[in-house]
Amino acid sequence: MEAQRRLCGFSAALERLLAAGDAAAFEAEWIAQDVQRVGWEALALARRANTEVLEPVLAEVDRRLLAVLERCRAFVDSHVVTFRVPELERWQHAAAAALVGARWGVAGLRTVIADTGAPLGRRYFAFLALAERHPPGAWGLFLKYLRRPDAHHAFVAAAVEAARYYPGRTADLVNAFDRIRGDQLRRRFLGPKILESLLVLGDTAALPLFEELLVAGHTDPDLDRCEVTRALVAVRRLTGRVASSSKFPDPDAPEVRRTLDEAERRFEAERDWLKPVTVI
Repeated sequence: MEAQRRLCGFSAALERLLAAGDAAAFEAEWIAQDVQRVGWEALALARRANTEVLEPVLAEVDRRLLAVLERCRAFVDSHVVTFRVPELERWQHAAAAALVGARWGVAGLRTVIADTGAPLGRRYFAFLALAERHPPGAWGLFLKYLRRPDAHHAFVAAAVEAARYYPGRTADLVNAFDRIRGDQLRRRFLGPKILESLLVLGDTAALPLFEELLVAGHTDPDLDRCEVTRALVAVRRLTGRVASSSKFPDPDAPEVRRTLDEAERRFEAERDWLKPVTVI
């Protein structure tokens, strides 16, 4: 099982971090083991459904993360305290939430989410795990966060991403985009996630928004952040035509189709990969 193999690798990397004698050795081991990538990839797989078999290794990872955190806090090193401790704390919350999911399933995740006394990071990763599993009866909870103006940005992002698994939710996503379009920071953060979910849903009800963004959307060299590119892909998918846009005035130019083909391949490859955000 791939998730179990990745978690075992992460656990082994944590054990090597525990053996580091000082901050310099700790940092060298962190880089050598590529812990940043190994940790997030392992925990991403652990968040998904049918992870009951992962309970023992998740419990081991959780214990080792707590031990590494204690070890790090003993180092008098500003780099470790500033950069490594927060990352370890995020992993520990993610591992604890995944462990709840493995032990008690959706009901356990809902309990953590509802516990306002729990650490925010733990509640967020439980919420993200629920989005990864997207059980049929959970949309009401996601919609609650999607509509609340004071909801934490991380929870809104996970709710937006969860919407792609619930057909018929196009109007909720379009309304969410309309609410944030005038707030440039929120639009830069949430806009790509909203448009990604709309693209996955493939509902023609989103076509007017995508056609508007062909001209009025933000452009960016990064395909994930370029509203115009995502709108072009959506319009082509929904109508079969390559439209003119502010980014590509001539839709018949050869580079347009190449760009859209590349973007569509990338979007399709990432459609089921929910990306965690930093919870401050």
